[in-house]
Amino acid sequence: MICLKFGQTFRAAFMLGTIAVFMGCQSNSGKGTYETYVVDKGNIETWETTEGFVEPANEVLLLSPAASIITEILKEPGQQVKEGETIVVLNTKAVEGRIEDIQDQLAVKQNNLEKTRLSARSTKADLSHSLETKKLKISSIKSVLADQEQLLEVGGISPAKFDKTKQELVLAEKELQLVKQKSNIRLQQLNADEKGLLLQIEIQEKVLAEQKELLKQLEVKAPSDGIILSIHGKKGEKIGGDKLLVELSDLTRFKIIANIDAKHKNMIKTGRKAYVMVDNARLEGRIGTIMPKLEDGNMQFTVYLTDSSHSKLIPNQKVDLQIVKRARYDVLRLKKGALISNKKVQQVYVVNGDSADLLELKLGLITDDYIEIKEGLKEGDEVIISSANNTNDESSVSIDKLKR
Repeated sequence: MICLKFGQTFRAAFMLGTIAVFMGCQSNSGKGTYETYVVDKGNIETWETTEGFVEPANEVLLLSPAASIITEILKEPGQQVKEGETIVVLNTKAVEGRIEDIQDQLAVKQNNLEKTRLSARSTKADLSHSLETKKLKISSIKSVLADQEQLLEVGGISPAKFDKTKQELVLAEKELQLVKQKSNIRLQQLNADEKGLLLQIEIQEKVLAEQKELLKQLEVKAPSDGIILSIHGKKGEKIGGDKLLVELSDLTRFKIIANIDAKHKNMIKTGRKAYVMVDNARLEGRIGTIMPKLEDGNMQFTVYLTDSSHSKLIPNQKVDLQIVKRARYDVLRLKKGALISNKKVQQVYVVNGDSADLLELKLGLITDDYIEIKEGLKEGDEVIISSANNTNDESSVSIDKLKR
């Protein structure tokens, strides 16, 4: 328990940070209540208040995915739709015909691919047989040449015949090299043919997937929850591709449309921070579009919210706005109390062990809630911000620490 003494003993209460802690001691002379705040770092803002209304943040434009004919209109302007609900159905016959043609073409290419692979296997077998035949011929000639060399040594064969056999070996080896080269070229050709067919099939499969996706898109569905604003077309009407078909408000994202007296026009700037108060929730946003024309002495502007899909936002809901006028961010600050004035230079009592010393402060931005500390205090200092006693500007007051 802590008790403040200003020449006598009182009952005291301190607030450490933003949490009130009540502590006291008994005396014969009177009672007093004190509140302290621990200097911290944070944001200080001042703002101008006004009002606004919640509106859908986006208008969704749905285009016709392809040239077609409107066969059904399932929703009408003014109706609310859920994400994924079908609004308009277009004729599918043309796309279904293209899908059938592509599937036929793919079947032909798949068949050609199978033929190419079988041909490659047959060619590889023929080439392998030819190579083996050439190798066997070379082995046979080498064997004959070895026998003839022994006969030549004993005079059993003429040198001319021996030279002829040697020439046959050279020719056979050249034929083997030529067959190898032709084999490699042929195999590369077959490999290129297969890759070419695979590429054609891949392209056709992509086209087929695109057409199947287009077929799904011919059922024009709501991309998000919203309200139908208009439908451009009637049942049985032909519509071109990429033409506007449906206008839809997006009810998953919201913005604020606000008005403020024109005297504040210099404060309303694109990008300026603003807060929207919705059922005790404080949502941060930024000023976006500003209307150039004044209406009844007011200027209209839009606030885009960081959390534009907050669960408490409802279309046409009236909300309070706080437009930030001045701000300091991540600065030393002290909470306002009865002992804290709006003077730029003032004195406060800072708790120092078992006493509270009077120190001079130099302040920056001052609001109803906080003051910005320029000089005189540091983060963590505990300051007396309100008191029921008159301190008479004593330079130091004592603090008794009592056991509970």
